Amino acid sequence: MKRRDFLKNTVASSAFLGLGGLSLSSFSEAEKDEVKKITILHTNDVHSHIDPFPADHPKNPNMGGVARRAAIIEKIRKEEKNVLLLDAGDIFQGTPYFNYYGGELEFKLMSMLQYDLATMGNHDFDNGIDGFLAQLPHAKFDFVSANYDFKNTVLNGIVKPYKILHKDGIKIGIFGLGVELQGLVDKKLYKETVYNNPVEIATDMARILKQEQKCDLVICLSHLGFKYPNEPEKICDVNLAKKTKNIDLIIGGHTHTFLDKPSIETNLDGQQVLINQVGCYGINLGRIDFYFDHKKQAQSNQGRSIIV
Repeated sequence: MKRRDFLKNTVASSAFLGLGGLSLSSFSEAEKDEVKKITILHTNDVHSHIDPFPADHPKNPNMGGVARRAAIIEKIRKEEKNVLLLDAGDIFQGTPYFNYYGGELEFKLMSMLQYDLATMGNHDFDNGIDGFLAQLPHAKFDFVSANYDFKNTVLNGIVKPYKILHKDGIKIGIFGLGVELQGLVDKKLYKETVYNNPVEIATDMARILKQEQKCDLVICLSHLGFKYPNEPEKICDVNLAKKTKNIDLIIGGHTHTFLDKPSIETNLDGQQVLINQVGCYGINLGRIDFYFDHKKQAQSNQGRSIIV
């Protein structure tokens, strides 16, 4: 099968999500010339899966693999002007590659794929914060985490709460949130890292990015989990969206949730928040397209999951 046909057939599902009832077709021809498009690609919970699954794998035969993901990303970058590539954590742990190389290979490959930013998942502490720090020279991208306070650790000042990126005149603010480490990770691995309430931190971060820094798009890279049906009040991406404002997109991880298309929740201001998560092991690549008018207002967006 030709690569073009393969890529065309790999789109699992797509949904057009218009903000305020508008779609790209709602713009006049003159307005379309001024519309700017930002394409966000994302992964989560890759868990050191470098190679594709074998052809005889019972659940994921011949799926995934960094080389295939790279080919899809390369194709999209050739087609689109403004592309961001993000990861929502749990890069480490899951195959012998991590056991042997300690994360070096994962960071080197992500750097080759030109990731822009990532957040930390609980398994990224599996070699301790010292082990994580030791591998950071191999990462040509930054990490953000706002609710992990690293003040009294070796990561102090290295993992920042947020980062602002610029694409074609559009200002994009991205912050990270991590799951509570106690009970998931041995204390000796995360040491003096302090976990702070994600809702309170997200409220502050989103306000700073949207109102003070005047970001046109605010993204949360979350490793909190999509939702917990048996614990409806537990903090998760769905509850985070409902309890905050000023966040446009939550890219999630941790629960290995396969969403064919982004979920939509309503925030405290009655505005729509997109939430997306693409499962695990590099099987899927998420894609969200945002369209901005001449006033840099997000007027529409489109989301889908691409099978690798």
